[in-house]
Order: sequence, then structure tokens, then C-alpha cells
Amino acid sequence: MYQVVLSTCPNTQVAEQIASALVTEQLAACVNILPKIKSIYQWQGKIACDDEVQLIIKTKTEHFTDVSDKISQLHPYDTPEIIALDIAQGNHSYLQWIDESLTK
Repeated sequence: MYQVVLSTCPNTQVAEQIASALVTEQLAACVNILPKIKSIYQWQGKIACDDEVQLIIKTKTEHFTDVSDKISQLHPYDTPEIIALDIAQGNHSYLQWIDESLTK
């Protein structure tokens, strides 16, 4: 099964480092970096508001643990967002490309 993994980063430099590592190590077929998102959240009993960068990571469920470990290793946050959404359907050619791009 295929997944989209989401993770936010504090800036583009961190996002690019994580994205490059995931693609280079064939843990992700592609990582989109969406700049300039605003996150409002509760942290340690207070409301926080930060500018962040969103990663959209295309991979397979079998790689989730390795993707999560790599993000945690490179991420500066104590508790980085790492959530996976299963892809129920997709273009056959695109999904085949994901297969071909990932570590066998």
C-alpha cells in the first residue's frame, strides 16, 4: 500500500535536508515542500503560532518506520509531526513509479 506522510519543519533548510535524505536513501519517491504555512497549535499548555514549511512525502507503508526514524534523526523539534495517510487510489503509472523509486 502507498502512503503520503506529512511533516512540518521550522524552515526550508531543514525541509530540504530531510527531503534530500529521504529521496537519496530511496525511502521516498518524491517530497513536496510547501513554503510559508502558518501553524497554530497548543504546546506545553500555551497557544503557539509559527511559520513552518510542510513536507508531503510519497512512499509505501512498508517504509513508514524508516521514514519516521530518518525524520526524527534530522528534525530539530522534540516532537515532530510525522503522520501517514494511506492512498486509497491513484494513477497506475504514478504508483508504479513510486514502486520503482523506492529501495527494494
